[in-house]
Amino acid sequence: MAGGKLSARQKMINLMYLVFIAMMALQMSKKVLSAFGTSAEDIESQANMKAKSNQYLIKTLDQKAKEQPEKYSKKSQLANEIESKTTEFSNYLNRVKDTILSIEFKGKVPPKDQLDYELLSGTATVDNLFFKEGKATPVGKEFKNKIEEYRNYLLNIKVDGKPISAETKNNIMQRFNTADIKHGKKGKRIEPWLMANFEGFPTVATLFKLENYINKSKVTENEILSGMLRGQMASDVSVTNYEPVVVLDKSAYFPGEKVTGRVALGRVDSTMTFKEVTLNGRAVPKNLLTSGYLHIDMPAGNVGEKEVKGQIVFNENGKDIPLPFVIKYAVIPVPNSAVISAEKMNVVYRGVDNPLSISIPGVPDNKVSVSAPGLRKAGTGKYIMNVTRYKGKTVQIKVSGKVNGKTVSDSKTFRVKNIPPPVGTVRGESGVIKMPKRNLGLSTIGAILPDFDFDVKLGVRSFDFKVPGQPTLRINGTKLNAQAKTLLRRVKRGQNVQIYNIRAFLKGNSGYQIKKVSPVIIEIIN
Repeated sequence: MAGGKLSARQKMINLMYLVFIAMMALQMSKKVLSAFGTSAEDIESQANMKAKSNQYLIKTLDQKAKEQPEKYSKKSQLANEIESKTTEFSNYLNRVKDTILSIEFKGKVPPKDQLDYELLSGTATVDNLFFKEGKATPVGKEFKNKIEEYRNYLLNIKVDGKPISAETKNNIMQRFNTADIKHGKKGKRIEPWLMANFEGFPTVATLFKLENYINKSKVTENEILSGMLRGQMASDVSVTNYEPVVVLDKSAYFPGEKVTGRVALGRVDSTMTFKEVTLNGRAVPKNLLTSGYLHIDMPAGNVGEKEVKGQIVFNENGKDIPLPFVIKYAVIPVPNSAVISAEKMNVVYRGVDNPLSISIPGVPDNKVSVSAPGLRKAGTGKYIMNVTRYKGKTVQIKVSGKVNGKTVSDSKTFRVKNIPPPVGTVRGESGVIKMPKRNLGLSTIGAILPDFDFDVKLGVRSFDFKVPGQPTLRINGTKLNAQAKTLLRRVKRGQNVQIYNIRAFLKGNSGYQIKKVSPVIIEIIN
């Protein structure tokens, strides 16, 4: 179009062609601006979903801190501190967004649903806010400092005195990197990070980046909180956290009697084998080590306090790990009190049958009388107590019997508790889990009572199903229905799906009111 003389007609054609190109460029620019705005809204939605996931994790840690303060109280405090820092950082970024929009629209910021991103094509607002004469303004410096302060706080987090994982640290450095940008093959031309990322960009692009930083903060918080829970769960199942338990058949003995009972780890596993066991300085014969127990068979000794001590040695990951134990018992000349021991724990629970062993040393079982609310006899020295309808916080068991014509009586007070809150499960897994969409569509939603010593079964009547960007769906039964599977197909890799408001009931005792079931969060991996 540049060579030789052109006729008036050709000049007109060329001019129209240039106008056409300009109109196409303008149209493309508007589409790009709208795309930035829509992407910012999508990222904001993802950040909100992560924020909800983080709240569930914090509530889980807070609840566990109430139930097991020594194990979880510091983690709960740290989780709430991280949440506070993340909220503070997010609020600051939102204030920066509001400032930019206020300048763009002369103090009248339109609602989000009325925001026209095509009007945010200019660069002057952000340039004037962050830069002056080629240098960062106080606002620009503060913006960079806030990112660095938040990043450095995350990098220095310690859980139980240990730094966060190298992988998490690397993610933090990548997400909140503020290093200067090197240009050219040799990297000799250095451009400050703030200018490289915010100078000369349309306002809508800056809003997108600010929203992305908020989302990054929520994602990072989620990684740290999830890691805290996973780490504690892994520690809980380690054999080194088990304690040897000595269960004697009686706590008091007459002179000349043999001390009989069992020694085992806290969670008895019939498949577990010990490498060696010593009892009062002597090796225990193999025939006394059966079904995960050490069976005790030795003389009681003279009247007075006695001690049974030793250690169990087992092998874990190729290393011998010894667990010492000590248990004291008394040898008494005559029975002076009843012996009442809960076979499960020092409390009785509503909603279940609590097995109890009740006896008086030296008194035949048919001479022993026992009374308590909801108590019934189940065998020689064995009783079942059901306190489902009992309203008190403690219950007293009274025992009496006759020895040599004399009446011996005693009582014992037990705490009465409700069944602890269940944990929701998908495919038998709880908490924050990862799985493909197809597996989730086939999985069963359930509820369990982890670390609850009673063999109780829970059923599920219904649950709520939530995918990003869609209304919550109530589902009856234990599996996803057709509508839920349709919603699930829209979920992208890396997004979270929530199963919550799980309605559970106690099988065999449906009248008992189960506490609220904790939710399950599923990260879709493909």
